[in-house]
Amino acid sequence: MQWTLVVPLKPLAEAKSRLSDTADDALRPGLALAFAQDTVAAALACHAVRNVAVVTDDALAGRELAALGAGIVADEPGGGLNAALAHAAATVRAAWHAGPVAALNADLPALRTAELARVLERAAAFPRAFLPDAAGVGTTLLTAAATEELRPSFGPGSRARHRARGAVELRLDAVDSVRQDVDTGDDLRAALALGVGPRTAAAAARLLIAEQ
Repeated sequence: MQWTLVVPLKPLAEAKSRLSDTADDALRPGLALAFAQDTVAAALACHAVRNVAVVTDDALAGRELAALGAGIVADEPGGGLNAALAHAAATVRAAWHAGPVAALNADLPALRTAELARVLERAAAFPRAFLPDAAGVGTTLLTAAATEELRPSFGPGSRARHRARGAVELRLDAVDSVRQDVDTGDDLRAALALGVGPRTAAAAARLLIAEQ
């Protein structure tokens, strides 16, 4: 089974505001783009992934991620993250004849292809499933079989909401890279400890230089 992944990305100027304690306004957009590039590159290299669609209206991000091989879907219908994900899932199913679909966070810069494959292979056993984030309160991945709607409910506390809406919580060891999203400085340090992709490593190096 191969999946189509839908990856939401805010306009870069608005992204990662909670990293303000670690990166200033000039550096955060570059970090957000680097996170997304490393996430998308790893996802596209995963044998369990057929396609990746990035949901964004940011022109720069769209160009850079399309250059990696991702499709770009407009951030519609303007009703927030979950409405955009539901729209994008329906769009890729109609346009790309996609079967199983998964929503994946764009801020997983340590993502490992083998770990993502393990999660997706496990998720294939259920109509809908999700993987909680490293903090244990959010969600980094939500999946839906070909016959199921995605029904995303991302945002603070999404782990409990996805479970309440019938998605099966995936309990797997040794998939830390799929769970380690980056919202805060502590998250970034945890991702760096796991080992991030090349674009995030370069952006983090610029961050360290700026601090000196």
